[in-house]
Amino acid sequence: MKKPVIAITMGDPAGVGPEVCLSALNDLDIANECVPLVFGDARILDRVARATGLAFEARRLNPEALAEALPFLIEPSVVDLNAIDAATVVPGVIGAETGRASYGYINAAIDAALVGRVAAVTTAPINKEALSKAGIRFPGHTEIFADRAGSKRWCMMQYSEEITCTFVTVHVGYKDVPGLLTTDRILEVIELSAEGLERIRGRKPKVVVCGLNPHAGEHGLFGDREEEKIIVPAIESARAKGINVEGPIPPDTAFLPWKRRATDVFVCMYHDQGHIPVKALAFDSAVNTTLGLPIIRTSVDHGTALDIAWQGKANPSSLYSAIRLAIRLAER
Repeated sequence: MKKPVIAITMGDPAGVGPEVCLSALNDLDIANECVPLVFGDARILDRVARATGLAFEARRLNPEALAEALPFLIEPSVVDLNAIDAATVVPGVIGAETGRASYGYINAAIDAALVGRVAAVTTAPINKEALSKAGIRFPGHTEIFADRAGSKRWCMMQYSEEITCTFVTVHVGYKDVPGLLTTDRILEVIELSAEGLERIRGRKPKVVVCGLNPHAGEHGLFGDREEEKIIVPAIESARAKGINVEGPIPPDTAFLPWKRRATDVFVCMYHDQGHIPVKALAFDSAVNTTLGLPIIRTSVDHGTALDIAWQGKANPSSLYSAIRLAIRLAER
């Protein structure tokens, strides 16, 4: 059986993305499971290979010849997009040019996925400040993919065998969260969470919904009764549709060991409500994926780590986990 081609975006050139991509291109186990295809800049990878001592022997493809080459691709390869002058990149330094280049890698990989030329897209980390400096209006990968795919119904999921969380809101300030919560949006995320986990695990999952406020509002003592007015109606609607869902439960006790063992996915109201426990428990193995897209997208669960960029210190485990989840989803 032909191995799936997994597009891997190189991430911000000044971060650890190029380094972990080189590790993936060199990993024999990854090569046995799929055809890794990095969308990035070969000259950047050359520089990072020299700086870190990692090999760079992958096949280099011209983007104009990609469509012709893909049906016959069997070896780790790089689509050389030549999106940035490699000589100007300083490792660990944020800039508009690196933000613009990372955006270009993402769009080229999405283009290939939307027409079915690759089985999935796995993304290395980008820098949100660099994107902003480049005038790119999206705060992160999730929003870019949803926009490019034309998805009206989507959410972020942080997946691991230890703990899995999905998010009603993501890259917004805390003061904006209550105003963005609606019963329809929470129901949407509950449904996407149930669909996504059933696809991954092959059975109907147990979904737990977190409250917004301390103690899940304590019957109106904290907050503006968001639990009673917004969250509970969403849970009741999901339950009426046959979803095994519980909540809203107090966020401070949601992630206790016994509760995690009994739960497939936690629906969280805001970014750090779920990201903190995920990164505390599964930093090297968690995978970020976007639910609700017509294409498969997974990602590392860490940032650009500018302080260790191009030093041979980056751990590629999260990228490997993301690639393997992409393969798993592509094969279902």
